[in-house]
Amino acid sequence: MLFRLLPPLLVCATLAFSQSNTLPAKETLYYSIDWRLFTAGKARVELTTTPQPRPGYQVNLHLESTGIVSKLFKVEDDYSANMNSAYCAQSLQMTTHEGSRLRETKITFDAEAKKASYLERDRARNNAIVLSQETDIPACVHDVIGGLFFIRTLNLEPGQSTQIPVSDGKKSVMVKVEAQAREDVKTPAGTFKTIRYEVYLFDGVLYRRSAHVNVWVSDDRRKLPVQIRVRMTFTIGTITLQLEKHE
Repeated sequence: MLFRLLPPLLVCATLAFSQSNTLPAKETLYYSIDWRLFTAGKARVELTTTPQPRPGYQVNLHLESTGIVSKLFKVEDDYSANMNSAYCAQSLQMTTHEGSRLRETKITFDAEAKKASYLERDRARNNAIVLSQETDIPACVHDVIGGLFFIRTLNLEPGQSTQIPVSDGKKSVMVKVEAQAREDVKTPAGTFKTIRYEVYLFDGVLYRRSAHVNVWVSDDRRKLPVQIRVRMTFTIGTITLQLEKHE
């Protein structure tokens, strides 16, 4: 259950787009994942540009459990998302290996038809189809993986907010992003001056579960997502991702 929440958690850093800023041509971010008092896992997020004739971006995310959590419930997940040059989602592929659960999911975002096609298969059961459906989307929508980098283009001051179209392939919604305060944040990668954002993905927006999601982004030209935190019910607790290294 814990690691199934992490892609939405990473998405929390999504969600704000401004033509005035651009993403770097190549970048890798490494995160530690803490749950309650334990180091629960590691995350690596890679951004690369895709070549002509259709330039854009590819985002790869790798999640794996570590330590005690890995002994109790081993996880190794891989996600790959493609965006066009305007940062709109084009496709997403996920392979999730969580305990005995082995799933493969493919999502295609068709801007012309304004449809998202979702297909999930159970690889542990001869690729049996778990869910197949189409969802209406706007011409430009942000997916839940590539969205990690969109906050880097955000130009909100504390007290300001915006709403962004987001889809997980099964649902399409408008998600509110609110800049709340400037704070200093200490991570394994160093101490950063940041702006804290709240992203309203949960409580029946994109996900039914009740939760508060905050993202701390460095208040400089790099706009690094240095810390991501989701606070859930007492039975699940708080999950925190902190930046360990930036390349």
